[in-house]
Amino acid sequence: MLGSMKERDFRRLSTFVQQQCGIKMPPSKKTMMEARLQRRLRALNMVDYHHYCEFVFSPRGAESELPHLIDALSTNTTSFFREPHHFQYMTATLLPTWWQHFGHSRELAVWSAGCSSGEEPYTLTMVLAEFQEHYPLFRWFILATDINTQVLERAAKGIYPEDKLHSIPAVMRKKYLLRSKDRSKKLIRIISELRERIRFRRLNFMEPFQFREPMDIIFCRNVMIYFERDVQERLIRNFLKHLHPWGHLIIGHSESLAGMDLGLVQVAPTVYRKA
Repeated sequence: MLGSMKERDFRRLSTFVQQQCGIKMPPSKKTMMEARLQRRLRALNMVDYHHYCEFVFSPRGAESELPHLIDALSTNTTSFFREPHHFQYMTATLLPTWWQHFGHSRELAVWSAGCSSGEEPYTLTMVLAEFQEHYPLFRWFILATDINTQVLERAAKGIYPEDKLHSIPAVMRKKYLLRSKDRSKKLIRIISELRERIRFRRLNFMEPFQFREPMDIIFCRNVMIYFERDVQERLIRNFLKHLHPWGHLIIGHSESLAGMDLGLVQVAPTVYRKA
């Protein structure tokens, strides 16, 4: 049976994780860290957390274990149509206004930053596909990124348990979801026409990143709550470098940009437009 993690090892790992990917690991997270790392210790046949910590900071471990460490400690809570007012604003205001400005002159570019297991970007595909039914020349694509490689693999498959679907409107369930032929499995899959609209990619916010084209809409919801305030502001400023003039940034209901001088105009709760 594993003993408790030594405070020194917790401090080393928590500092390292925050430096590498921005995620805060205060002392209150020690029990969570121990629980989440148990699987890694079993996979590596290690008997205690101290040996694991030493391995992480060894030359071999630094090269091979970092993705597994981050996968284990990153949080991936999400659902379809989470915080629905954002999608209502898109449908009622943002998309019609964007269409008036740009029409079919170019694609709408949307970034789901911190996409977790894919529910957010697939929700976006449904919303955009519905809009396209009214404007057939409307073109769009979605970039979906996360630091966790395991959830990205699941997201790319687009397969979910049926009990995850309650928040998807019935009309969209009929159009965009396929049930498993084996009904005992109670699984659904997002239709290929929507899966093909999303580019999944691993991205660490703490590392330099760039895109071929600026984004029109950036969804970064309930991600920054895990970062210190100065890291949040630095990240938002980096987002703005990749956002079109008039582009929109959408954050989570528990997040705030109050006190940050960013050149953004709030147009709805937790919805901001680049000035």
